[in-house]
Amino acid sequence: MEGVTSAAVPQPRAETPRAKAPAARRSLAAALLLGALGAAVALLASRQTWAAGDAATAGGALHQIAKGGDVTGVPAALAIVGLAALVAIFAVRRVGRVLVSVLLTLSGAGIVAAALLGARDDAALDEKAATASGDAAATIDAVTHTVWPYVAAGGGVLLLVAGVLALRFGTAWPAMSGKYERSSRRPAKADPERPEDMWKALDRGEDPTG
Repeated sequence: MEGVTSAAVPQPRAETPRAKAPAARRSLAAALLLGALGAAVALLASRQTWAAGDAATAGGALHQIAKGGDVTGVPAALAIVGLAALVAIFAVRRVGRVLVSVLLTLSGAGIVAAALLGARDDAALDEKAATASGDAAATIDAVTHTVWPYVAAGGGVLLLVAGVLALRFGTAWPAMSGKYERSSRRPAKADPERPEDMWKALDRGEDPTG
């Protein structure tokens, strides 16, 4: 009985780097897709009409529209920042990658906040009415708002999710700099007994006898 009780109980194997590779690839693909799509959506939405209305003037009703960029330039600017951060993730490692991932996450959060705040903002329309009519007191009546601010916010959510994925799985993603580090290593010293190595060293401008 002693031999039976002392038999080793099989233990679950620890997850190996090879087993983690598929999860890393999936998270990488998801972050790239979500980040690129989110930035594109936010940029597109910023160029669309967010609000419209008519201003009463002496010459009649003056129709005005306000695009996303007129209301706030934050979503478009942060979309570009987020896209740059998404690319920069692969050029840095360790702490640098974490910082860039945080920047990506904050870019998405900032787009969401700015788009939602601008969804009901009439200031841009009133400013356009005052400029077009020459009357500083002119305002827009019967303002209508579109869904584009919320579309921009959706793009920000996608960037935010990409940033969270980068924070969670980014340490397992490959780094772009590794290839360049290998290519920048100094070639091995020429072997004096191999004429071809001597000629290659001379072609590189090196002293093969040094």
